[in-house]
Amino acid sequence: MASTYSFDVTTGVDMQEVDNAINQAQKEVAQRYDFKGSQAAVEFKRAEAVLEMVADSEFQMEQLFDVVQSKLIKRGIPVKNLDIGEIKQAGGNTVKREVKLKTELDGETAKKVSASLKAAKIKKVQASIQGEQVRVTSPSKDDLQEAIQHLRSEDFGVELQFGNFR
Repeated sequence: MASTYSFDVTTGVDMQEVDNAINQAQKEVAQRYDFKGSQAAVEFKRAEAVLEMVADSEFQMEQLFDVVQSKLIKRGIPVKNLDIGEIKQAGGNTVKREVKLKTELDGETAKKVSASLKAAKIKKVQASIQGEQVRVTSPSKDDLQEAIQHLRSEDFGVELQFGNFR
């Protein structure tokens, strides 16, 4: 039996679910009366984890974003993991917006997670940053459960996922 137990803290989104949500959003936009004859479109660039949206006006962009966001929520994609860009003017009387998906913990967020665990002063719980994840170790499973509860109560700007519990 292992003398220490651990789990990993990560974040991310299921790219296939994002793809499905965008396909549903495109179908809805094609059928909605308020988008008829407009250039409203959503494109999912999977390799860069970016959603590119184009619409005729800022109001229409807000409507398009609401459709996309509702489809993402229905598919279980955490909205906290969306980095929503500003609405910018594009050519031909259109506006565009980029929405980036946060697929991994950045260094700053990982440091916040680690510092939060140290500040909580849970007995014998140690956090170490390993690339794009934080490994939390302890000799007691109960202390690790307490650490998970503590991290769930905090807000780090992304949806945390806990896995690899050993």
